[in-house]
Formats: sequence, structure tokens, C-alpha cells
Amino acid sequence: MNISWDDARLFLAIAETGSFSAAATRLRIGQPTVSRRLAALEYQVGAKLFRRSVEGAALTVAGERLLQPARKMAEWAGEFQRAAESSDSTPKGLVRVTASPFFSFDFLAPFAGHVARKYPGLRLEVQSSIQYADLGRGEADLALRSVATKNADLTCVYTLELENAVFVSKALKAKLPRKPTLQQLPWVAWAPPYESVPPNPQLAVLIPGFTPVFTTDNFLVMVAAVEAGLGAMVLGNFLHRFSTQRERGLVPLDVDLGAHGRQSLHLMCAKSALDIPRVRKVSELLVEELERARRR
Repeated sequence: MNISWDDARLFLAIAETGSFSAAATRLRIGQPTVSRRLAALEYQVGAKLFRRSVEGAALTVAGERLLQPARKMAEWAGEFQRAAESSDSTPKGLVRVTASPFFSFDFLAPFAGHVARKYPGLRLEVQSSIQYADLGRGEADLALRSVATKNADLTCVYTLELENAVFVSKALKAKLPRKPTLQQLPWVAWAPPYESVPPNPQLAVLIPGFTPVFTTDNFLVMVAAVEAGLGAMVLGNFLHRFSTQRERGLVPLDVDLGAHGRQSLHLMCAKSALDIPRVRKVSELLVEELERARRR
């Protein structure tokens, strides 16, 4: 029996996402292709690997036996790819950077313009996501994260300590008390399925009966709502040279967020990724900008 990496990756995508449609999205192929290729794999293995229902796809006993080996294959495939690319002689090509919607929108998008002007051969792909990409498997090359993942195959290249602040529109600020409390503010926050994403849980602890005036599952819609004067939102007070917060009319309030008033920003990557010239160069450029922001 000869199971290809493409088939193992298909199996792993279904197992980890729990549905054929989500696996198709992850692999960037059509759902009928997922079904057809899984049927061929199950025929090759001689056993059903998933139980299918309206809730999704759950692993069978035979599928459970394949899960850990498939995960190890994914890690080694990422390592193999990085080893092959480390022979590149110049920093050129695509570098994938993943971050939260805020850092993707406010920092990485304009940073990509800076990279393009300085190194025309480099291209950035920014993956804006609430979920963490698996750097070991090569789902992204670099990541900006609030938590430094403890994994022997990953390294933290740089850490920046940031203040969090409450931002509102200038028009809303003019209507508020000079130093409002958290309870006096109308809030714009995450809607399901992201209701557990910060700062929602933190605000729920600080504000009894926390009830936002506006919720959305999209970060840009959230920002637009704050610009329109609907309410306040918590953002990292990240003062870098590309920042657009002031240009968009958002201003910080003098509000105490207590223990949630600070956060860390970690630049992470797989250790072997730094052997690839294009990844190392973008990493160096990111560190330059983060260090510049630290001194502001």
C-alpha cells in the first residue's frame, strides 16, 4: 500500500476541521473532490475512516489509528519543504505571515507596501485569522501572536509589550464624561462564533451584565461601527509608523482596563524557516519595525 502525502493531507484536513466543506476550504479544492478522493483512500485502506452525519465527519476506529501518523507526516512535510527552500540564494518569492485581524489590518497590510518598495522580489501573503496557523506544518512562515507557543520546533524571534486602549470616534468622545467608566461606555464587540475572542471575555469580567450595543463577526465592520460613533472597542495602542488609527478618526479614552491593560506581541516561526533567505529577510524587517515601535 502506498498512501501519498496528498491523500494523508486530505484525511488530516477532514479530521481536524470535522467537515468536508471546511476541509475543502482549507485545501482550496471543491467539496466533490474531497468526497471523491476520500472514497478512493478508504477503498485503498480497506476501511471507512469517517462516520458522516448532519453534524459533520467523525473519525472511526480505523481513522483514529491514522490520525497521529498523519500529523507527524504534516510536520515532516513542512520541515522537508523548508530544507529544500533553504538553498535559495537570494531573498525573493512569497512569504506568508499570519496575525489577528487587528494586526493584519493595522500593521501587516501597510508593512507589505514597505517590503515591496524595499525588496521588489519579495511578496507577502497576510493570513488574517482568529485561529492559529500551524507553523511547524508550514501553514504560514511567520506569525504575530499574543501567546508564545511552547513547541520545541518553534522559536520566538522578538517580543513587544503593548498597552491596550479603549478607542472611540471623536464625535462619541465629545458626548462622554471627561473620564468615563467602563460601565458608562456603549461597546462594539465580537459576535458568534467569536464571542470568546478577546476582549469579549475580559470585558465580561470587568463589566457586570456586559451587553454590547453592536456585535459583528468581522473586524473591519467592527472598526466601521466605531468610526460611525456606535460605541467603543479595545485595541492594542500600537504606535508604529504605518498606523492609521488617528487618520481614521479613532481616539483613545482615559479608561482603566486593569489587568487587561497590557498584552504581548510575539513574532514566531519554525526554527528551520529562518534558514530560508526570504523568510529571514522579512523576519528581520518585522523586527526592525517592532523595535522602532517600541522606541516611540
